[in-house]
Amino acid sequence: MSPSNNASKNPPVTHEVQYKDKTYEKVREGLADILNLQSGDSKKDGNKQAVFYNPIQQFNRDLSVLAIRAFAEDLAIIRRARHERRIEKLAKDGKRGTKRKREQLARHNTAEKLNGNKKLGGQGTSEGPEESTTPQFAENIEQSQCQDEILPTTSNTTLTSDPLAGEVGHTTGNSSNPNGHTEEQQSADGNAADAQHDIEQTRTPTIKTPQFRILDALSATGLRALRYVKEIPQVTSVTANDISSSATASIKLNAEYNGIIDKVQPTTGDAKSLMYHTIAHTKDLFSVIDLDPYGTAVPFLDAAVQALHDGGLLCVTCTDAGVFASVGFPEKTFSQYGGISWKGTQGHEAGLRLILNAVATSAARYGLAVEPLLSLNIDFYARLFVRIRRSPADVKFLASKTMIVYNCDHGCGSFSTQYLAQTKEREDKNGGKFHTHSLAQGPSATPFCDHCGFKTHLAGPMWGGPLHNPHFVTKVLDMLPNLDKEVYATIPRIEGMLTLTLNETLFQESPQLSPSGSNEATPIISLDPALRDPHPFFFNPSILARTLHCSVPSDAALRGALHGLGYRTTRSHTEPGSIRTDAPWRIIWEIMREWVRQKHPIKVGSLKKGMAGFEIMKNDRSNRQLEEKKEGLKKVLVESENVESLQTGIEAALFRLSKIGTDADGDKVQDGELQEGNAGALCHDLKVEFNERLGREVAGKKMVRYQMNPRPDWGPMSKAKVDL
Repeated sequence: MSPSNNASKNPPVTHEVQYKDKTYEKVREGLADILNLQSGDSKKDGNKQAVFYNPIQQFNRDLSVLAIRAFAEDLAIIRRARHERRIEKLAKDGKRGTKRKREQLARHNTAEKLNGNKKLGGQGTSEGPEESTTPQFAENIEQSQCQDEILPTTSNTTLTSDPLAGEVGHTTGNSSNPNGHTEEQQSADGNAADAQHDIEQTRTPTIKTPQFRILDALSATGLRALRYVKEIPQVTSVTANDISSSATASIKLNAEYNGIIDKVQPTTGDAKSLMYHTIAHTKDLFSVIDLDPYGTAVPFLDAAVQALHDGGLLCVTCTDAGVFASVGFPEKTFSQYGGISWKGTQGHEAGLRLILNAVATSAARYGLAVEPLLSLNIDFYARLFVRIRRSPADVKFLASKTMIVYNCDHGCGSFSTQYLAQTKEREDKNGGKFHTHSLAQGPSATPFCDHCGFKTHLAGPMWGGPLHNPHFVTKVLDMLPNLDKEVYATIPRIEGMLTLTLNETLFQESPQLSPSGSNEATPIISLDPALRDPHPFFFNPSILARTLHCSVPSDAALRGALHGLGYRTTRSHTEPGSIRTDAPWRIIWEIMREWVRQKHPIKVGSLKKGMAGFEIMKNDRSNRQLEEKKEGLKKVLVESENVESLQTGIEAALFRLSKIGTDADGDKVQDGELQEGNAGALCHDLKVEFNERLGREVAGKKMVRYQMNPRPDWGPMSKAKVDL
């Protein structure tokens, strides 16, 4: 296991500074400085704080800055492409015109001529008919234009809030007459020229800063808000809210000290009330909402999904891992997240899926679809980055991506999934694709485990779609080489964890990733809304070995056996020593039985009847062959008609019995060829080889993949005192 990075080992260094005739403790993180981290007798009281600050979550904040920055760059690309399409459409409409535009332009020119037009397009004194030169349709367009777009203008043209304004008439500031022509000449010559100019004039795009507003709903010291403003160039403002008045005062103090009070807006109040108030004023919706509470974020989800712009980013932190990642309080887990986790090493991944299910169901009520960009289990909490889009059509896929799990947690540890609905892709008569949604057939498993016979327990319902978007993860990874390691001290761990998460997506059917380091400005590709995670969860070799009471096979040996049979493997970021694979459980258990038979036989008597391992080893290749030979011998005894035939049959049976234990030379069976009816027989025909060379990972850069707790008191710390 790789060593952890220095930023995690060492606590933040504080300095005493004088500011506004007072002495404060200052700590620097990223590009931001925060003052007055503790108050009163905080050094005597240990972890008690007036304003909550946890230096342990620097990794969380570094990762959040990079993720939001990647999202902001992607949003800028999308906005630019959308604007260019509008300009292109506008240019085409201007050249050929529509019937309504031509009629309006003709009426406008006729009215100008009848009224003794002085100057078309506002060229003249303020007494001229300047206000009448803009047709009504331009005003209609202006009313519907979004304020967050890149705005175009022309030379000598006043910039308005409408990128389409001035399509037929422009307001200019030039009233001079350099050529000495009379007004009548200008009127005669100008009608056609200006009309043609209004339609065909080429525009030079002028960049207006798009609005990129972030809500830090539970801001505490305001450190996140400060870092977002100082480290993400696209941010125009951050609303830093906290229910504690002392926290709000700290936010204002820190914003002033960092010189960014113009972009940080401290507010005091309940986060839900703030977001619901924002919903009522749609122009003030946020591009990003960050929920980082002390405990669960579920109470804030309903308001948060509505307070985001279409295509906005929701960042969620939940620190109650004792609820979402365990079965100690199943009633609490269900009341909070609408599902139940499971007992075992897969509990943390199940917790991520429960949180995603809570977000998805909250959003689906309003016709909003979710796309997880990055979902991580980190230390004692979960951190998720989810894109929220308005798409009632995509919401229809939610039921077919929601699953329950049959988990043999008291037996061998195997599991099987059951989706609540099914979606099938169809083709219409024109060759187009569409989907149909229907009920799922169930159950997918019996009440007892197929491998050990123990009772299974239910987990879920939970999210059954992908946990990550590989294109988004790649974009964040591509940013790391260009970052200052003094500013982002947790880069080694970010790189290691994101590399693991990227490997988790190997089983997804997604569009091909762009080459790493590509400079091409392309948006992050969204995954198919119907896509399920084809192989959720993982297994731990040590758990399998414990079930069989045998030695633990090395990762390389076990992965080599799976690769030799044509299956793929990777790791899970949620559990050290884990193996994710597309091999079914019957293949996994056959490999473990062969491990016992070929390499490390178990001690006689270590497995007793009624144990999960005993039932699994009953299907051992040698035992199965022995049972088959016994059945053959019984058949000989029953069907023999005389002594000679009996003797011949017994000799043949004994000869076949002597061959038990030899390796089979059957062909390799690929995934999907095994059927439930003859799975046992086909599995016993597999040639299992524990080839460590085949399973050994390619030597590469050393990474911090799984960080150990670097110092004492590594956890969520004590909750701050709330001063309302």
